[in-house]
Amino acid sequence: MHELSLTRDILRVALQHANGQTIRSIRLHVGTLTNVEISALRFCFDACAAGTLAQGATLHIDTLPARAQCLGCDQILSLPSFSALCPCEKKARLRILSGDELLIKEMETEPCA
Repeated sequence: MHELSLTRDILRVALQHANGQTIRSIRLHVGTLTNVEISALRFCFDACAAGTLAQGATLHIDTLPARAQCLGCDQILSLPSFSALCPCEKKARLRILSGDELLIKEMETEPCA
């Protein structure tokens, strides 16, 4: 389960940027091509945040659809997987435009009580 190591990294970065403040919420952007299991990420987040300044924080996750541009015909298309092909059948490479991101988009903090 790679969600556990992802969650540890997300929390490490968030806690660094919180500068000792309590984290109230974190908003993530997760692309559909990342193969991250959202429910597992939520479970791991609650477990990993326990005993830290992020304990009890709300995790908001926005799932971003995958889109690509065909380098053969320039068509922009939805991408169900990395192995998808453009309907133009030129078997040209696709340039990923979105869907492979895993970002901390925003974070809400407050001074420790």
